[in-house]
Amino acid sequence: MRVLLIEDDISLAEGMVKALRRAGYAVDHAANGGEGLRYFEAGQLDLLILDLGLPDIDGLVLLRKLRQLQTGVPVLILTARDALTDKVSGLDAGADDYLTKPFAFEELLARIRVLSRRNTPIREPELHIGSVVINIASHEVRLDGEVQKLSRREFAILRALADRPGQVFSREQLEEKLYSWGDEVSSNTVDVHVHNLRKKLGHNLIKNIRGVGFILGASE
Repeated sequence: MRVLLIEDDISLAEGMVKALRRAGYAVDHAANGGEGLRYFEAGQLDLLILDLGLPDIDGLVLLRKLRQLQTGVPVLILTARDALTDKVSGLDAGADDYLTKPFAFEELLARIRVLSRRNTPIREPELHIGSVVINIASHEVRLDGEVQKLSRREFAILRALADRPGQVFSREQLEEKLYSWGDEVSSNTVDVHVHNLRKKLGHNLIKNIRGVGFILGASE
């Protein structure tokens, strides 16, 4: 899942980026509205976390501009503005959720999971693919009842494919789920993660459509 954080407090942003990446998210950070707009226009996003008190543009003005570009990306406002009128204005401008500072990171993660479920056609807390069970909240994956240890990027690939089991994902689309802008990505990185998933969960779990990409199969 790819997240864009627009936050001008560098110390807070650095801590959030590290924590979100540990939780399995690919995160890009913009320190002002102009930079955030360029990120937004440049790539496919799954979630935007937006501060309102930006140095170059008010967050609500930026949110309205972003909604004109791409209305489907969930937006979570994260701000010190805690008045009821501010919350109403943010939601009316197009935000999907509103969290005030200071906040508990566990609550932020929970709200991100809720927004992720709203934006995907599969809403069950557990996804079942043959004998493989994926727990969305805990990131636990079981094969025939036994827990399998996956890296965060292996889980991200599996989650992306499981959310849309009938869709073929190109390597480039899966890379966007795994890496932030500017990260160095080797040419076979997706193939390596898919190979590891097949070893752990069954060779038929992920099928390679030659010249097109990958699609979820069924675990043996």
